[in-house]
Amino acid sequence: MKKVLIITYYWPPTGGSGVQRWVKFCKYLPSEGWQPVIYTPENPEQLVRDESLEGEVPSGVTVLKTRISEPYEAYRRLVGKGRDAKGAGLNPINSQKKNWKQKLMLWLRSNLFVPDPRCSWVRPSVAFLQKWLKDNPVDVMVTTGPPQSMHLIGLELHRRTGIPWVADFRDPWTRMFYFEDLPMLPWVRKKHFRLEKAVLDEATAVVSVSPRVRDDFASMTDTPVHLITNGFDEEDFAGPGPSRSDSEFRIVHTGLFASDGNPLRLWDELSRLCRENAGFAARLRIRLAGKVDPEITEAIRERGLGGNLVLLGYLSHSESVAELRGADLVLLPLRQSPEYTKVLPGKIFECIASGRPVLGIGPVDSAAGDLLRLAGAGCMVDWDEVPKLEVLTDGREAAVLSPALAAEDLSRRKLTKKMTELFESLI
Repeated sequence: MKKVLIITYYWPPTGGSGVQRWVKFCKYLPSEGWQPVIYTPENPEQLVRDESLEGEVPSGVTVLKTRISEPYEAYRRLVGKGRDAKGAGLNPINSQKKNWKQKLMLWLRSNLFVPDPRCSWVRPSVAFLQKWLKDNPVDVMVTTGPPQSMHLIGLELHRRTGIPWVADFRDPWTRMFYFEDLPMLPWVRKKHFRLEKAVLDEATAVVSVSPRVRDDFASMTDTPVHLITNGFDEEDFAGPGPSRSDSEFRIVHTGLFASDGNPLRLWDELSRLCRENAGFAARLRIRLAGKVDPEITEAIRERGLGGNLVLLGYLSHSESVAELRGADLVLLPLRQSPEYTKVLPGKIFECIASGRPVLGIGPVDSAAGDLLRLAGAGCMVDWDEVPKLEVLTDGREAAVLSPALAAEDLSRRKLTKKMTELFESLI
């Protein structure tokens, strides 16, 4: 069986659909004739961990771990509230107003840690893996980022060993939606572009998860750039969905809910409907699963919807899937940034697989909007547009189109086959 070395920061993964990507690939790689070997930090800094996902990886998979040094503990001591501070919660790199401590820490993060706070792990990782590979050869190696420091490990290892290398970008680098919000010195900004260019040019192949990001990368390098999206695992959605006997109207959001994705017009419209329709007010439940920035819950409560809000906290992946499948409406807000129009959030695939109508909030002309239309899963409504939800108050489905994309094209199993076909072409 051929071997692939996968260099990833997230293992065990968080519950986020995007960083589940390589857990799901690893689940199906052996059936395609490839044995995965994982290299990951022993002590990573993660918002949440979903240990249950590790059980999906076939037994016998080698997991290599070394310790990593990161600055996040110092950040929390200085800032105080740390992750939960307003304007710097789940997405501390954004254009929202910050206090002086948050501004200082963001400046230090932007200028002392390039390309990200995991950069100190690059050199020891290269030394460790170069030594390990002498006795444990592999056929292909993959780096998956962000963090983009993972790609710098692959860059140096590829230079030293010549092993075919796939740079897998779950998100863009210098065209990431928050990149312009980093208060970088000019030479630091140039260094990002230089490192990105080196990774793109020296990788054997580059992979992107979004068509528009793929096109951006292809315009920057002569290295072949392939599109292999995220997806959903058919096994997670096997069998009937959860049965419900209640009369609630459930709007469900799962995963990280950051303040720069706060759908204020939706909360306004739900507040109006509740004032005008006592029956709907009694039935409405806004169910938020996962980490939620305080600006989100405050906006909901300020509009008189506190009694309709259900904060579920962290849920395992299987529990999150059950929430989606039991929803009357699945909420998918994007981030408010022009560059985010190119991004396909990992969760969109499980939203589609749920079979429930999806309400996207963000630019209609976006990669996510395109996919919702192709899959016939729902609609995208612009940030400044008021969602028209009257048709939903009696539980009927709205704005779902005839699909032009087969669901099986988004399955993790099929996408794994596509990835291994790429591996085969490199060796």
